Amino acid sequence: MKILDGKIAIVTGAARGIGEAIALKLAEHGANIAFSYVSDSSAEKAANLESRLQEMGVKAKAYKSNAGVFADCETMLADVLKEFGTVDICVNNAGISKDNLLLRLTEQQWDDVMDINLKSVFNMTKQVMRPMMKAKKGSIINMSSIIGMRGNAGQSSYAASKAGIIGFTKSMAHELGSRNIRCNAIAPGFVETDMTQYLKEGEASKAFLDKIPLGRFGKAEEIADTTLFLASDMSSYITGQVISVCGGLNI
Repeated sequence: MKILDGKIAIVTGAARGIGEAIALKLAEHGANIAFSYVSDSSAEKAANLESRLQEMGVKAKAYKSNAGVFADCETMLADVLKEFGTVDICVNNAGISKDNLLLRLTEQQWDDVMDINLKSVFNMTKQVMRPMMKAKKGSIINMSSIIGMRGNAGQSSYAASKAGIIGFTKSMAHELGSRNIRCNAIAPGFVETDMTQYLKEGEASKAFLDKIPLGRFGKAEEIADTTLFLASDMSSYITGQVISVCGGLNI
């Protein structure tokens, strides 16, 4: 029996990278998947992922929905409840980075990162908590970052948003624990995705690898494996935690 057989999972920002790997991993273990993407340029990838998930024998639907906009999340959740009936798992994965030294960082860049990375977690958690409370069960998994724990020059907005996710996660664990709803965060290190491709080039690659005890960048599938663990009953007594998946970078 698959460990997520028949469960309903929402994954935000799943058209590519870590989100795509998570959607595929959860579906592999039997979960039906509702996932979001935000831009028209991702529509083809989202459609392809929807088809791949359905070919795995689960129900799947892609939603063009901006996780950073409360009304979009409200509309998406209403449709998910209509189409799927409930929500058992919510993976708040949507994220962007607009790296710059604070001296050059614009207010708009700061706001964009906060909306997509941090406000999105509030937006979607606010929506899924009601059906989860009604069912008296659920798992909410928020994608933070090792940068939210360590900070990094040129990433003040990204670090602040990801650190905020950690505080939010711990607070939700306190608020929702009595309803048997768990809330945990994952803090990936440097993972091979489109967003981090520039880190693998030239001297920058060696500088980053020298800081990682395991001596390599992570893979999206490794983040997906941790997500699967937190989504399943294997982690039934774990809440309010931040699991670093970073090759030892935060030692």
